[in-house]
Amino acid sequence: MTTRNGSHRPNRRRFLQAAGAASLPLVLPGVSVGQGGRPAPSERIVMATIGTGGQGTGDMSGFMGFGDVQMVAVCDVVPEHRERARQRVNDKYGNQDCKAYSDFREVLARKDIDAVLIGTPDHWHAIMTIEACRHGKDVYCEKPESLTVREGRAMVDAVRRYGRVFSGGSQRVLGDYGDWPRQIWGGALGQIKEVFVECGGPSGDCYLPEQPVPPGLDWDMWLGPAPWRPYHQNLIKGGFRPFRDYSGGGMTDWGAHRFGAAMFATGVHLTGPTDVIPPDGKDHRYLTYKFPNGLLMYHGGSKNITYKGTEGELPGQLTKSARSSNMPTYKGKGGIFGDFLACVKTREKPFRDVEIAHRACTVCHLGNIAYWLKRPLKYDPVKEEIIGDAEASRWLDRPKREPWSIA
Repeated sequence: MTTRNGSHRPNRRRFLQAAGAASLPLVLPGVSVGQGGRPAPSERIVMATIGTGGQGTGDMSGFMGFGDVQMVAVCDVVPEHRERARQRVNDKYGNQDCKAYSDFREVLARKDIDAVLIGTPDHWHAIMTIEACRHGKDVYCEKPESLTVREGRAMVDAVRRYGRVFSGGSQRVLGDYGDWPRQIWGGALGQIKEVFVECGGPSGDCYLPEQPVPPGLDWDMWLGPAPWRPYHQNLIKGGFRPFRDYSGGGMTDWGAHRFGAAMFATGVHLTGPTDVIPPDGKDHRYLTYKFPNGLLMYHGGSKNITYKGTEGELPGQLTKSARSSNMPTYKGKGGIFGDFLACVKTREKPFRDVEIAHRACTVCHLGNIAYWLKRPLKYDPVKEEIIGDAEASRWLDRPKREPWSIA
């Protein structure tokens, strides 16, 4: 239920949905009234999944592992994807109640849905997130959360304007690094001077040849705001990431995880770099980011992430042990999914709040722009503007194909 001031109270479900109450059976299954170890319907978070390819379906199964979640709808333009997801939901609950859609707008129009999981290709994330917020839904969105810097800021604005809870899907920020973030926050490495981050490279132009569109596939909807191009099966089978119209490549894919982790661990997760310098074969071996506090962060030079501080390195031998007792972490139980669900109930900001997710993606986007143009960038992380380079500034956003736009 959405209150007048925009707050969300999923545990205050409309009393038996008023109009339909008279049609309810006199004897309800135990699970419907909170028996069998599940919360009563009034205490459940009703969810839908938009984008049911590999990652979307995996996340959906993760959310269905929580007893206070009721997944009621799935949406995908690929018929086999949505049917497979619908069947998985029905198998989980032992009924045929899950509805399947090909148009996400029909899902968002449902008033009984509290939150949506967005697992579509990257070029759809911003539009779907903003529309979900307008329709009073909380959002868990897979990474990379945006395709451009401007999209990311529009997502932040929408989440704040409509009072929604948004969690980015970068579970590896904490999940891959054990106690490292807490040690760094606690000062075990002293002042961090340099961080080396390994992830994939930038995306490029799409070169795939044309293939016939399979029956039942809404290819125009799959493309959505992206420029029109002929169908190719790789794009609907997870192979869209190398191509700039749909993704920032490995730079934003794994970069959202690893740059996000490095920014959080070093405390620059709410700001951005002032300089982005591509490798030049001389002074700069790696793409280099300079942050306002003097931190240098590189794309490359590590198998994963390497931190170098004034008193030690990770991975490596530490000269002292120190662990922060006040480092932000997940709320509730059950990792990043449990964190999101807890915040849907409490209305707190989750660990991967939209601002933090946006800042991590921004670093990746700026790196791509520097790679594409092969020149350094000056950046204002407060105004979120590239300074003195009109051509580079145009890459902060992309034109969108009609009728799709972000107001």
